[in-house]
Amino acid sequence: MTLDIQQQPHDDTLDLREHGRSPQGQTITSDRRLFMQLLAFTAAHDAAVLCTALRRANLPSVLYADLNDPAGVGLLLFSEQPDFFLDTARPFLNQPPFRDLTPRPEMTMFGRTYALGYEQDLEQTLITRPAARVTDLAAPWAIWYPLRRHGSFVNLPAQEQRTILMEHGGIGRAYGRAGYGVDIRLACYGLDKNDNDFVVALLGPELFPLSSIVERMRKTRQTSEYLSSLGPFFIGKIIQALNPHNLGVLDLKQGSNNQ
Repeated sequence: MTLDIQQQPHDDTLDLREHGRSPQGQTITSDRRLFMQLLAFTAAHDAAVLCTALRRANLPSVLYADLNDPAGVGLLLFSEQPDFFLDTARPFLNQPPFRDLTPRPEMTMFGRTYALGYEQDLEQTLITRPAARVTDLAAPWAIWYPLRRHGSFVNLPAQEQRTILMEHGGIGRAYGRAGYGVDIRLACYGLDKNDNDFVVALLGPELFPLSSIVERMRKTRQTSEYLSSLGPFFIGKIIQALNPHNLGVLDLKQGSNNQ
């Protein structure tokens, strides 16, 4: 069946906003979200040149050294505007020094932040915290990977879904409370060439605890029963992180230093 969106009547009941809940129990909403893209390259023999180019362009970005490729790097870009990746990042990447690298498109990941419906501060959940986490030099190690759930998961009763996700999420929260690592969760429905559902990043001061998180999560019901694919994995360590204007609250939409 072909859907002609232009001919569809406007539906006032269609709500595409992110939803949270205030401390008083009221529903709060936001139209903002952060898009992130991870690109991988090899033949990157001079990371200093790449760092200089990124600083001059003042792009919100993180440059990683690729643990599994001595000549490899990963580049994370982020913005509230999807057009940023085509109108700003694309021309930048198609000129030296990044044009001279060899892309590894099989490692590309793209997704958007999202809310689950209970968050009390949507700006922090969707914008500020993800940008701060990926650019935190005190947590330079990163494991990035996509995943796809089995379709059978969405057919489970809502309470069973919550129980499965609580088991999985509880492991991550325990590691976070202990200072071993935090995560970034991005939805990538319709945005991923391999039809993945999510992109996940585990970030921390040391690599081993991040590997331990993955190991422990392999035993959860979500991973052992309801994942149809996981990976590929990009493992890197920050070389340079740029949070433009060095703000605690990063206003990527306007590119200004509003606080």
